[in-house]
Order: sequence, then C-alpha cells, then structure tokens
Amino acid sequence: MEQRSHAEAALKGAAYGMLFVLGLAMGLVGGFTQAFKVASIPVAAIFWVIVLFGVCLAAGRVMRARLAAALPALGWLLVSMPLSFQLAPGDLVIEGWAGIVYLYGGMVAVVVAFYLSPPSRRSGSWLLRGQLPKSPT
Repeated sequence: MEQRSHAEAALKGAAYGMLFVLGLAMGLVGGFTQAFKVASIPVAAIFWVIVLFGVCLAAGRVMRARLAAALPALGWLLVSMPLSFQLAPGDLVIEGWAGIVYLYGGMVAVVVAFYLSPPSRRSGSWLLRGQLPKSPT
C-alpha cells in the first residue's frame, strides 16, 4: 500500500511539473505571436487568452485541485511579464493594444479559471466548505 502511495505522489508531482512547463511554453510562444491582427482586431491575443483559460480550467478540473489551475498560470505569468518590460535599447516584445488584451485578458482568464476549478478535498477553510469544524470533545 505504501509503495502505491509513493508512486501516486511521484506521478502527481510530475503532472504538476509538466503543467508549469506548459505554462512557460505558452507564455513564450504567446508572447511572441500575440501581436497578429486582422483589421485592427488582435485575434492572436484573443486566441491566447481563450487557450490560457481553457488549459488552466481543464488542468484544475482534471486534477481536481486549484493548484493544477494555478501552475500553468504561474508559468505563463513568469514568462509574459518580463516580455512586457522595456529594455535599455527600447525594445518591447509585448506592446500596444494587442499586448494589453493579451496581458490583462490573460490575467482575468487565469483568475476566473482558478475560481471555477474545484478546491482540493483536503484543503480549504471549514467556512468556505460550509461545514462546521469537528468539536474536540
């Protein structure tokens, strides 16, 4: 029984690690492609916001934990934010209207996906679960 729990914990840890790496990859690819527009509509930025929402929500629902929804979001955020900073020569990767849609829309998407994901059964306050704590007696 103990061997099975170690294997399950290792598999869960590997899945969480891959979700974080997926978020890093999405931030890198999305950061460099978000500026594509069709008739001044930032379609690529909107696409990446929808994809980010879908990945975070699916991860949270499949793993049944909000941590699974937060890890791709964290990876995306760690890559996307530095790409929006202006470097010394004045270069920017994420800028303009498409950049605003990409960054702010992405932040709203990950927050909504986080709250739509189910909380893990072991964590959370009794107040949020709607159950009273067990009495010590």
